[in-house]
Amino acid sequence: MIRVLSIAVLALALFAQLGAEPTVDLQTFRETYFKHFPDLCLVDYANGVYAINEDAKQSWEAIEEFPPYEIAIDEGKMLFQTPFSNGKRYSDCFADNGLGIANQYPKWDRKQGKVVTLALAINQCRLQNDESPLPYKKGDLANILAYMADSSRGKPTQIAIPTGDPGGLAAYEKGKEFYYSRRGQLNFSCATCHIDNAGRRIRAETLSPALGHTTGWPVYRLKWGEVGTLHRRFAGCNKQARAKPLEPQSEEYRNLEYFLSYMSNGIPTNGPSTRK
Repeated sequence: MIRVLSIAVLALALFAQLGAEPTVDLQTFRETYFKHFPDLCLVDYANGVYAINEDAKQSWEAIEEFPPYEIAIDEGKMLFQTPFSNGKRYSDCFADNGLGIANQYPKWDRKQGKVVTLALAINQCRLQNDESPLPYKKGDLANILAYMADSSRGKPTQIAIPTGDPGGLAAYEKGKEFYYSRRGQLNFSCATCHIDNAGRRIRAETLSPALGHTTGWPVYRLKWGEVGTLHRRFAGCNKQARAKPLEPQSEEYRNLEYFLSYMSNGIPTNGPSTRK
């Protein structure tokens, strides 16, 4: 049965603003969900809203019998293996030939002084090889992400916040601040829906838990009719709160992804996936 998160979560939202250590944030974040959804294990949160809505889960499992994102994986594999005009490939830009590493992104890059998501790393690879960058919301880049995510399926999310670099911790804190900050005409924060009201319904939709939010991307959304990226969804959430969406791969969205991904540490990656 779906349980509603209560005032304890509101306390968490306030607590999380106070600059606690990331490890403390992580423990408090998880304990809140474990308290209110006691029948779930950590790994269950890889399934998003389907972990807390049995009816929706059954429909989702039926769709997953013939996943609509399989074409994206195949196209992504072809793109990934196609040489650039200089003869090099994407695999030359990444450790382990770029396969089985999606669970380690995003990363804090000390040399660049910023959070580098896997999507950004793909375009940086292209630029290093004299190729034009790809659009960040959908299309070829989403397909490449789908292939790389599929190669990491089942691996636990493994995001590091560097203790010896204040820049990395600052980026994490900015992502956390963004998550808990209210914005837009509705005066909603990300936490308003996905922490304070996780499990409740808004119109016909059940609000998903924030824990595990980043593990299934990119996703094939039935609403989109195609595979899209996490930052496309971030922008969509801002629009729904009647706030101005930011550009995909903006500093704010990259930091937000960094924070959310760290909160999902230990949860297996299962992208690409299907969502409504």
